[in-house]
Amino acid sequence: MEVKHRIGMAPLTRVRATEDRIPTPVMKEYYSQRASVPGTLIISEGTLVSACGGFPNAPGIWNEEQVTAWKPITDEVHRRGSFIFCQIFATGRAAIPEVAKKEGVDIVAPSAIPIQEGDPAPRAMTLEEIKQSIQDFVTASENAIRAGFDGVEVHGANGYLLDQFIQDVSNQRDDDYGGSVENRSRLIDEVVKSVVAVLGPERVGIRLSPWSEFQAMKMDDPIPQFTDVINKASGSNLAYLHLVESRMAGASDSEGGETLDFAYKLWKGPALVAGGYDLADARKLVDEEYPDKDIVVIFGRYFISNPDLVFRAKQGLELHAYDRSTFYTGTPAGYVDYPFSAEYLATEVI
Repeated sequence: MEVKHRIGMAPLTRVRATEDRIPTPVMKEYYSQRASVPGTLIISEGTLVSACGGFPNAPGIWNEEQVTAWKPITDEVHRRGSFIFCQIFATGRAAIPEVAKKEGVDIVAPSAIPIQEGDPAPRAMTLEEIKQSIQDFVTASENAIRAGFDGVEVHGANGYLLDQFIQDVSNQRDDDYGGSVENRSRLIDEVVKSVVAVLGPERVGIRLSPWSEFQAMKMDDPIPQFTDVINKASGSNLAYLHLVESRMAGASDSEGGETLDFAYKLWKGPALVAGGYDLADARKLVDEEYPDKDIVVIFGRYFISNPDLVFRAKQGLELHAYDRSTFYTGTPAGYVDYPFSAEYLATEVI
């Protein structure tokens, strides 16, 4: 896989799958639009590895019906000359209580610590459940390749299950999966190594958010912990490390000013970075701040509102504004109806 430019599409939750987590035809149109410039790297929306979801209308990749429904989407991205990795995740304590109750699943986490006071406390996972979760990631990875994805991104960021195990604000276990830097790194390390064992390292990336406060995360000093996670991942020679800047907080921005320099120094391979960048800042990042690094800048919200974002960037065209109110509506509005530029339409057949 060789991307042709330094703009990638972020994993964006858009809740357009069915209640049974089946990808829908409108999702094919959405991804096709954003694969319109050949050589673009797309990271899929977060895709659940098991039925223990607790998140409405997010797609899954654990059963055959889901695999079958994903295949036309990945085929279309490839037809347009682009690439797509499947971001695989489990929610843990970030599961929505009402959804989990409706689905009849327990909300589980490293420890019985809710995201915020007043929320139902999750149940601490047993060792057997932890081992099953590792297998869920492996099965999801194998399914993703059968569904036509070029690889998988192990989601260890943004306060979801693997991130919950990494950080002491959510992990107060006293067994092999908690209580020390090494133990808190254990689950994501085992997941990554298990997935690499079945796919090969060139098909596996990992996403981390050391400084993010989203979903009540962020250790007092995350650097030692994430140094350990990154060092372990480096030993697997992964396709890439995907880092989230401190100012990214879900669909919003925060005022965080912490630096990812420590991670860039540790990681010698390709890096993806998401941070609410505009085009000028993205150019500065790759050309001036880290000219010796192999970096792809990941765009999210502007990829929502500009299906031809890469073309606009190359041509110096103005970007179309996004409408937050349509991010999670579940309808085609605000999903596949953003315009291509007139200049793009004059040069390409959609």
